Amino acid sequence: ISISVFPPSNACIGRYILNMQITSCGHTYQRCLGDFYVLFNPWCADDPVYMDNQAHREEYVLNEHGILYEGVHKHITCRPWHFGQFEDGILDICLKILDMGASYHHGSDRDHCWRNDPVHVSMVVNHMISIHSTNSIMKIPENNDYLKGTKPFSWNGSVPILQQWYNGRCRPVRYGYCGSLASVMCTVMRCLGIPSRVVTNFCFPCSIENPLGTNEIFDSTGKNLCGKDKLWRYHCWNESWMARRDLNQCCGDWQCLDPTPLETGRGSACSGPTWVRSIREGELDLDYDGHHMFSRVNSNYVGWLSQNNAKKTKFFCDAWPCGQRLITKSVGSEQFEDITGAYKYELGSVKNKEAYYRAYRRIHPGYCNASNCHIDRELSSLKNPFMSDSGINMRLKMVNCPMYGEDVQLHWLLENLRSENKNLKFNLSAQIITYSGCPMDQFWKDSVNVTLGPREVKKIPLCISYTQYGPYLCDHNIMKVVAISDPECGEVLMVSRDIVVNRPPVIVKLLSQPRLKVPCTAEISFCNPLQEDMKNCVMTLEGCGLFKEPMTIDLGTLAANQQARTIVEFTPYRLGSHRLLANLGCHKF
Repeated sequence: ISISVFPPSNACIGRYILNMQITSCGHTYQRCLGDFYVLFNPWCADDPVYMDNQAHREEYVLNEHGILYEGVHKHITCRPWHFGQFEDGILDICLKILDMGASYHHGSDRDHCWRNDPVHVSMVVNHMISIHSTNSIMKIPENNDYLKGTKPFSWNGSVPILQQWYNGRCRPVRYGYCGSLASVMCTVMRCLGIPSRVVTNFCFPCSIENPLGTNEIFDSTGKNLCGKDKLWRYHCWNESWMARRDLNQCCGDWQCLDPTPLETGRGSACSGPTWVRSIREGELDLDYDGHHMFSRVNSNYVGWLSQNNAKKTKFFCDAWPCGQRLITKSVGSEQFEDITGAYKYELGSVKNKEAYYRAYRRIHPGYCNASNCHIDRELSSLKNPFMSDSGINMRLKMVNCPMYGEDVQLHWLLENLRSENKNLKFNLSAQIITYSGCPMDQFWKDSVNVTLGPREVKKIPLCISYTQYGPYLCDHNIMKVVAISDPECGEVLMVSRDIVVNRPPVIVKLLSQPRLKVPCTAEISFCNPLQEDMKNCVMTLEGCGLFKEPMTIDLGTLAANQQARTIVEFTPYRLGSHRLLANLGCHKF
């Protein structure tokens, strides 16, 4: 007997058991024929997650390999990630996540009625990633302390994280960061049949008091002081494709889901799903958490100088706008796609201003009937005066793209816009900054007297040696260099530059052609670029279809400039496009 099952497009996703009832000679008995899974179907035109572009379906549903974009807006770095949504056991883990999070929106899960709605499914998954009080999938370390868990940046893929959570009785995995949280969510959503992708937003504001104003405070040496607000150098979240029937949408579109718990003034919370188009239009009362998502791509940056008497003064600077660049992996390519235009209109355009006015009135109800001019005056109070208004232009330009162990070299460019001499004293500093905007050690300070003749342009070389920054960099490969004028000279001018120090590469070379169920070898090589020993070196290897679990190789101590080579053997256990990932950790990073 051949049996075909055609579940309707509004069927609840999950595992079903198929029974057959047989009546013969007055006797009735049942036989279990087996079980099957029902998932969302982006190939079905009647499904709310339908996506009509085959190339997009292959990228956002079938592709197990992704890329995470990190760094700063002027120096974007990338690293590969294994989503692994088709690995053995992952589907059962994803359904377990729905079981554990079922009470998030509904007191009982007995009818499973919400499981046919991708909106509610995405909200449950979003909540379970890091917010659930006892059974969240992953935790973020408090105060950057991860001694009791795994380093957040050491993960290569989602599969080990999900397996550790499942095998550990659904206790949170320690530790992750925004990139791993968004990537794990992407894995779960793709596994359930919902097209998804990871998005990175550079210059991401996290402000508690004023959603549309993010403050950074510096002292007279240029040191970034720890305030209530944080300006994340980058932040990753998830986008999923679905038709929002609750918004009367008949066609699918991208919805923003941020699983990272962020402080909102009423406690930590994740965000979404929020229709991306509603963020661009400023229609904040249309959707879940619209005001949070709008402020994260449209907030104004305000820099302050804090002096000994606790007085704060705005300085002259050319601040970059928050949410200035949003990118994701391109379809069928290793390059990134700039999707900033999906979240916001061009800065300064009429549509951009209209959306901002609309959003401002919803975020601040007291301005509901205020004129646009009134709102403009309020917005101008949130901004720093432009550098050119002081008669001076300044910028810091990178001379090299530093690798770990190399000196950081910059050119400090100054231009006098006026017809009279300028005599200024500047304080220079360099400080470690985490990706989430937390200021760490200030490891370098200097002071310089600068004289500029009328209309003169001057270039001053700056060099920060590895011996100065090396002991402080650790896992946080971002530093902030600041030049700020002495307040006693009059107007305070400030220029800064966020610098990414690249980690040395790990080279992977296949020594034989991979074939299904045939042993294959690869050479992994790494060179210590430092003039000192690298201790506690551990290599972690991972690959969907290549390793059923990550392989760890203890390399011990690598002497200065020592080349390490390791031959590994593995047997591909399923067909597909495979990628071998190697990640090196040591006492330095």
